[in-house]
Amino acid sequence: MGESLHVPIVDLQAQYQALRQEIDEAVAHVLESGRFILGENVQRLEEEVAAYCGARFGIGVASGTDALELSLAALGIGPGDEVITTPFTFGATTEVIVRLGAKPVYVDIDPDTYNIDVSAIERAITRRTRVLLPVDLFGQMTDREALWRIAQEHNLYLVNDSAQAIGAQQNGVPVAAVGHATAMSFYPTKNLGAFGDGGIVLTNDEEVARSVRRLRGHGAEGGAYFYKVPGYCSRLDEIQAAILRVKLRYLDEWNERRRQNARLYLELLQGTKAILPQTAPGNLHTYHQFTIRYRRRDALQQYLKEHGIATAVYYPLPLHLQEAYRYLGYQQGDFPHAERAANEVLSLPVHPDLREEQIRYVAAMVRRFEEEHPS
Repeated sequence: MGESLHVPIVDLQAQYQALRQEIDEAVAHVLESGRFILGENVQRLEEEVAAYCGARFGIGVASGTDALELSLAALGIGPGDEVITTPFTFGATTEVIVRLGAKPVYVDIDPDTYNIDVSAIERAITRRTRVLLPVDLFGQMTDREALWRIAQEHNLYLVNDSAQAIGAQQNGVPVAAVGHATAMSFYPTKNLGAFGDGGIVLTNDEEVARSVRRLRGHGAEGGAYFYKVPGYCSRLDEIQAAILRVKLRYLDEWNERRRQNARLYLELLQGTKAILPQTAPGNLHTYHQFTIRYRRRDALQQYLKEHGIATAVYYPLPLHLQEAYRYLGYQQGDFPHAERAANEVLSLPVHPDLREEQIRYVAAMVRRFEEEHPS
């Protein structure tokens, strides 16, 4: 085991080289066709991803952020409405709520899964609440059955932010089978990533699907220049769809490799001071991230960097403490589990192109850090 072993947090070059011929041929076919917007590949990808994720309809859009915003917009969310969500996630989840004029209402996380604490949601519901917006963080689904029950009992919409969870299941039920809409991202580093931005809205509701399709194309319906509502310019382009269709064929294999990598980490890191990730009963985890918690996180991260190991912190500051959302009135201490997680989480490389020796090297460096820095 060499001291200078390089371990990247993601390796998109290796992924491309493995699929180079297929991807190049798919892109060339699009270029030769001259059809670059909402062509056959977008339509086929929409159908394929919807079927894969357990939904009737898929609508390709320009990004995962747009997938979230158009989902909420299609449900009529706007000023005066409240959306219950988590403060421990990527900023887009809150951003889209605010952009529509609605108010994010936060609920703390479950410290074991990092997902929203479903048992605390009902205490946050008011007469203005319209939507539950959970996040399937790091590739693990929130409790869909419990969320759907709450949504039905309180006449609320359930919109899933599944940007990190394509391929996840819960008790055998695919990620987009339950809810009014599910938003996904095709950002390049996702488990199914494009060569640029991209996203998709998945739904079982025909009217929601129709509304999102209308919104993504400037609000037009019945012809390109006949506008039903003010809309967006948010279309998944044909080249990205062609690339994603190639990659989709390999997604189950890649997700299984991620799970194998995670299992090896879990074995090798037993007995260290790291708090290891947990999978809730019934969940098929896709390990978009393998995230440990470590009390001396920053020191460990620096040590690993010095030894050629790339890591990442998702996320260093909860959204309720961000400057952009200070006006919401939340304070330090309001969501202690989210705040503690932000101070301790560290994501280790888990991508499907890792070699076993790299995983063993990462684990060995964590152990060596503890030997050299006892406390």
